Parts: sequence; structure tokens; C-alpha cells
Amino acid sequence: MQSAMPRRAMTRRAGRTLTVAAVATATATALLAATVSAQAAPTAPAAATAASTDKVLVIGLDGANLDRIKAANAPNLKGLMAQGLTAQSTLYAQPMAATSSGPGWSTIATGVWPDKHGVKDNSFAGKQFGTYPDFLTRIENANPSLNTYAAADWEPITSSDKGGPIFSAAIDKRLSLKGDANGYDVEDPKIAAAAADELRNQNPDAAYVYFGEIDIAGHNHGAAGQQYLDAIARSDKHVGTVLNAVTSRPTYAQENWKILVTTDHGHTDAGGHGGSSIKERGTFVLAKGAGIPAGSVRHDVRLVDVAATALDQVGVSAAGLDGVPLRSPDNDAFDTVRPNLQARVDETGIGSGVKGFTHTAPTGWSVDNSKMGTGGVTEWRGWAFATDEFWSQSQRDQRRELNVRSRDVFAVADSDEWADKSFTGTYDSTLVSPKWAVTGGTSKSLRFQTHYRQEAGQKAEVLVSYNGGTPAVVKSYTADAVAKWESIPLQVPAGATDVQVRFRYSGSNNWYWTLDNVWLA
Repeated sequence: MQSAMPRRAMTRRAGRTLTVAAVATATATALLAATVSAQAAPTAPAAATAASTDKVLVIGLDGANLDRIKAANAPNLKGLMAQGLTAQSTLYAQPMAATSSGPGWSTIATGVWPDKHGVKDNSFAGKQFGTYPDFLTRIENANPSLNTYAAADWEPITSSDKGGPIFSAAIDKRLSLKGDANGYDVEDPKIAAAAADELRNQNPDAAYVYFGEIDIAGHNHGAAGQQYLDAIARSDKHVGTVLNAVTSRPTYAQENWKILVTTDHGHTDAGGHGGSSIKERGTFVLAKGAGIPAGSVRHDVRLVDVAATALDQVGVSAAGLDGVPLRSPDNDAFDTVRPNLQARVDETGIGSGVKGFTHTAPTGWSVDNSKMGTGGVTEWRGWAFATDEFWSQSQRDQRRELNVRSRDVFAVADSDEWADKSFTGTYDSTLVSPKWAVTGGTSKSLRFQTHYRQEAGQKAEVLVSYNGGTPAVVKSYTADAVAKWESIPLQVPAGATDVQVRFRYSGSNNWYWTLDNVWLA
């Protein structure tokens, strides 16, 4: 056993990683004692005067399907849902990244999507963690006085094995346990005990704790079976152990904790992930803490928001990330049509119970279909408003899954899907914004999120008119614009008092265009 090291106060020390291999001959009880002792000597929380009262704990459950958690014996996870927020969302798919652990945990840790952090699969080839570090490393870089901790039993998360680490050596303490060569010797109970000791008896300000058994059950038995539910139940007990450690802290009543629980990907009923099915792409965020209404449900939360929320909780800026803190809900006009969403009409690849499209425009918005052809698939006859869970399933593996920067409901023009049923004429539809007040002679910026796939024969244009004048083209798309934020400068003419924007898309059995969060800055 290594000698104990004192807790730091205001100075930083290098983070350290401990592995099972270092004490391989010990019994399970002795191993746990050694790992905890080797990291730091137990010190009462009150002794770490540098610590903040604003604290955050992120718990990762590998390969967990939210609908199966709801069906399992999981009182701790269900308690978090009842006491806080439940937010279900979806991932990307190839060619952005596989629905695998490497990209998933990298997205959660860094707060950016794979097109930025660079991890596309479990090889970690192309990782950009130097540019987009994990949230614990960001915390250390911004405020070294804060105490950071990470514990996991999938090596790439906290050690340099197998392409890692996702959580860098800059953080204060890392516990890294590993199983056998196949990764099936789960160390979750030891992770739970060690993390509980750290959370109860030390003074972490930001912590990440990972449990892997659910994913293993999914691979070995499938997500539809009892074994998967049993694994969720066991993992729920580990979650309870960690949560109880937080609430049993002597100083808990004076602290402001935010608890986040999330997953890196889902599982098919038969078992497995990596592909583009909605179950493989399914993720969630559960959250509890000040400002989060009990029993709340949101549709605008994305996996990248975990890191942003963790940073925000301890006073570190999340600027530059794809994620936004949970306290910053999406206020997009398109989201207001969610109550109008309908189930499929002509589509066949979407579940009959999925309500995810409407042609009812938000207040102030309209759709001009005066040049639109007739017939075609009902759902996509002119600009529609849809969710990712609905639209991306209309035809998988055509890069619809890459529309990751849209949130909740977005606008979509899809001539490819419209042409899947007999039609006449061409697809030609224009989405028209409200009239927004402007001041003549000023500069403005038209901003929106877009996902556009180009093909010869189609046209996508952004047009602007002032005071009801003739619309003028300010942007034409002639190449793919994949899941990006657009900012178009506008010079408001002298005397103008309002501006109106039109998004015109035309084609015939070509590709698609999506828009979200359209606003004038």
C-alpha cells in the first residue's frame, strides 16, 4: 500500500490513476481499501477550505435504454425522475460517428459533438482532447482550487489504455479499474464503494462516476430480456450507494448539489449497438438540483449539455461548447408546435405511435406552397415541422441522423422522401418568417442552425425583404452544410422598419434542408 497523500488546499498536484493490476493479489475488500487509501488520506470535508458549496456529480450508465429503466426495479433512478428532470434525446450515426462508447463518452465529457472532438469509434483515432478537453480538466484549468474526481471501470475513460484517457491526468484523482481481456469482469461494486467514500469523506466539487454492467448485459443477453432489467436493478443500487454518500455528507445541508445521470448510447432488443436504429441512438439525461422542477420532462436537452451544465454549476464558462446549461432552455418558435405533432400518414418506417410531424406553422410563421407539386408523401408535402425521432427514421443512413445541432422540433423540407409516393410537378416550398422590427441604417445578423444535403437539380435560398419589398437572395447553398450554425450579415437600408426572411427550397427527388433556432441578432 502506498503512503497516504494529504489533501491539497489552494495548490494543484498531478492527477493519478490507480488500476486493479497494481494490487492484483489483494482480495476484493483489501483492493478497495488500497485504492481509496492510495489516492488520499481521509480528511473531513470541512478541512478543505478551498472547496465550493456549488457541486456537481455526473453518473454514467453505459448502454442504458430509458424505457427499460422505467420497466426495471430501479427506485433510485426513478426517484431522480420524480424529483427532477427526465430528458430523452438521440445521437448521431455514421459517418459522423458510430453509436459506441468512445464517441458517446467523449461527447458527454467534452460537451461537443464528434465532428469537433474527433472520436468516431472505440479506436479513438483522431481524438482532439487537447482542443476540446473533458469538463473536469476544464474546471481544473479555470479554477485549480476546485477538487475533481473520476472513477470508471472502462479503461479509456480514466486511463491511457485502449486509446484513452477521456478524462485527463490534469484532474486531481482518477480511479481506473479494469476487467479481463474481454472487458466482462465488471468492477462496478468497487467503483461504487470507492466513489461513495470519496464523496462522503473527502470534498470533491465536481465528480464523474461510471458503471458498465448494463452495457455488458445488453451485449450478452439483449435489451429486451430479464437479464438486462436485472443489470439495471444492480446498477440502480450502485447509484443509490453514491447518492446516499452525497446526502450523508456532514455539510450537505449547506451545499448546492446538481446530480446528472446519463448514458453513452442505447441497445437493440437483440443486443448490440453502433448502428443507426433509434434504439441504438437513444440517450437520456436525468437531472436533480436547484431550479429543476420535480417530475419535469424536456425535449430540447442534448447529450452535449451534460458537460455544459457541470461547468456552469461550479462557475466555469461553457462558452464555445455545443452544449448549453440546463438552466438555459431552448426558446425556439418551432418548439411551440409540439402539441400539434401527428403520427405517420404515408410513412412506413416510423412507429405508428410516434407523433413527430405537423404542417401547422408557429404563430407568425407561414408556408407558401403555391408552386408546390401535388401528391407525394403527405408528411413532407412542403415545409414541415418535425422531431429527429420522426424525421431520421423516415429513411435511415442518408445522413439525416447527423442533424445533431437541432433541438426538439425543427423545420424540414425533404424532396427525397416526398417523392417516395406518386406525385406531379416539382417540390417548391417557401418557409416565411414573421416581420421583425429593425432600425434603418444598422447592421444585423441572421442566425440559424442548418443541415443541408446538396444534389444537382435542387436549390436552397435565403431571401430577405424590408418593409414588404421584393425579396432579395442573401444566401444560396451549392454544397453540403452539415449540422452547422449559419450567420448571415444584413445591412438594413435607411428607412426600413421591418425585415422578413424566406427560406425557399426546390427540387425533385433530391435531398433535404432543415432549419432551427432562426433569430435576428
